[in-house]
Amino acid sequence: MTHEELMQRAIALATDNVRRGGGPFGAVIARQGEIIAEGVNRVTASHDPTAHAEVQAIRAACERLGTFSIEGCDIYASCEPCPMCLGAIYWARLSRLYYAATKTDAAEAGFDDAFIYKELALDYSLRHLPTCHLTDPEALAPFDCWREQTDKVAY
Repeated sequence: MTHEELMQRAIALATDNVRRGGGPFGAVIARQGEIIAEGVNRVTASHDPTAHAEVQAIRAACERLGTFSIEGCDIYASCEPCPMCLGAIYWARLSRLYYAATKTDAAEAGFDDAFIYKELALDYSLRHLPTCHLTDPEALAPFDCWREQTDKVAY
């Protein structure tokens, strides 16, 4: 499939999801033009604020391919990803991101992520979400254990 066809599929998924009561977001993950996985926004349907289309597609692609790294695959999103989805795209090591509508288009429809972008740039003490660093003598124990593990799978 071409880039245009893959994007049209992501947009069609998003539109169909709205018609079925879901959010207006769809995503397709493809490798060399072949669809590997698809996802739609399932936030309200699954009562999961992380169930965005891109995350759903990444989960499905990783499951299908049996790996946590989907390098070599591209993602086609009906809209510019939010900060969470963009982070997931980086963590999944997708090779390219293509998107149709912009974050400004999303904001005009009521999906505004500007608040989160602003919060990320602030010092913890200035964020709306009270954030407290609790020191604990065992705080580094998980990392020490990780470093000592000889059969770990680095990611």
